[in-house]
Amino acid sequence: MIDEVWLSGIKWRAARASKRGQRSLALPTDEQLALRVQQGHASELAVLVERHHSPLLGFLYRMTGGDRALAEDLTQEAFLRALRAIGQYRYPRPFKPWLYAIATNLARDHYKRAETRYTAHADAAPDDDSAMDMADPDTPLPEEAWLAGSEARHVAAMVKMLPDHQREALILRYYQNLSLNEIAGALDVPVGTVKSRLSLGLRRLREMMELEQ
Repeated sequence: MIDEVWLSGIKWRAARASKRGQRSLALPTDEQLALRVQQGHASELAVLVERHHSPLLGFLYRMTGGDRALAEDLTQEAFLRALRAIGQYRYPRPFKPWLYAIATNLARDHYKRAETRYTAHADAAPDDDSAMDMADPDTPLPEEAWLAGSEARHVAAMVKMLPDHQREALILRYYQNLSLNEIAGALDVPVGTVKSRLSLGLRRLREMMELEQ
């Protein structure tokens, strides 16, 4: 039976193995581990939890506006759902976007149920890669320095004010370091749409910064 105690035990064993340095020279990929879990080797989930727990917690921490307890609950639920849905995983599909898609949907569902999701006013610009004055998110921009510089905490507060679709893309790209293709897989949208959301989100951050000056 899948329950929180079982998952907690997996996380404890994964951390213990990590501390003891019990690592193979040829580590299996996430995709290989997911396939083994799918084939009935549930214990392999421990390695996936070890690899992805901290980054996924960080993602959900930012998605929930800094609510640590809620982020921890959602992170645990994300791994439980991943195990329950492992039959839907299609090897060798990249595992990381698949896991982040589960986590993203969990965060969305939570705020829909609680009716506390932030609703921003609609953009006049379309949410696709035909948006005018759209910068290439692969090109270094001044705005990106905000996300990692001395004003990072202030900018993080502004990121929380963005529309959901832009906030998700920005967090996945600039905090979680997912590639454009990985973000597209996690959000189930074309890469062009990811680029548009990143560009519009960065532009909105810049506008908010200019208003404060």
